Amino acid sequence: MAYALLASTRYDPFLISCAWNNDIDGPSPYLLLHYQVDRLIASAALNGQAIQDGVTLSNVKTLCDKVVCGHNDSMGETALKVRVVLSPSGELAATATPVKGFTHDPTLPSLFNPAIDSAPSLVLTIRIDTQPTSDTISLKTTDRRAYDDARMRAGLQPVGSSDPPASDAPDDVILYNTRNVVTESSVCNVAFYRNNRWITPPLVAGCISGVLRRWLLEQHRIFEAVEDELTLNNIVDDEWVLVSNGVIGCQLGRIKLHTSNKSGDYAKD
Repeated sequence: MAYALLASTRYDPFLISCAWNNDIDGPSPYLLLHYQVDRLIASAALNGQAIQDGVTLSNVKTLCDKVVCGHNDSMGETALKVRVVLSPSGELAATATPVKGFTHDPTLPSLFNPAIDSAPSLVLTIRIDTQPTSDTISLKTTDRRAYDDARMRAGLQPVGSSDPPASDAPDDVILYNTRNVVTESSVCNVAFYRNNRWITPPLVAGCISGVLRRWLLEQHRIFEAVEDELTLNNIVDDEWVLVSNGVIGCQLGRIKLHTSNKSGDYAKD
């Protein structure tokens, strides 16, 4: 196996106020960390991968606390993206980088009803990729070549690059498979508002099994589409799309098939 398994979570003191984010130890400053651990364990099992020290919530939380304290000199107020990597040899490692802190519940955009609600002030610009992608899998790994290629076709830089995007680049780009079925964006799971509810591509389409995607499904905020329900030929210009991941939470965007008017900051996973 050439890649390592990856979990990108968020440390943010604001999350302690969100009761839905509690784990078995109570209020947590990490976004759905227990779901991240569940996914690491399941992904390792699918790969037949050994885990040397045991991937448990306690062990992962201790590792995350260490990198947060190393960055803040304490469990401080600075919000951080925390990247946890499980190597092929079964070893865990983590790094942290600053992100803008939350000021409101990051799941609220999933309650947006385009038919009756006023548009928010910040709306992302989302493009569709110009060619299909055939080699995505449901596991989140350090092999991001397919996603970075899609980003570069849209004028975006690979995640982590310090180079600026093209002047007409969108905030994100949506991928689709060789059957023209929508899978995900370059950094997020996606959902489209159809028949009075948000629907998201099924895992069999080729999307990553996102931790926030799982939570939104469990809470009936989004629903899984049938296999070929979300295709290129039923996406229309300017329609709403909900994007989500374990770092940014949920954000709203609109599809731009022909034009791009980039709006706002986008904290990429």
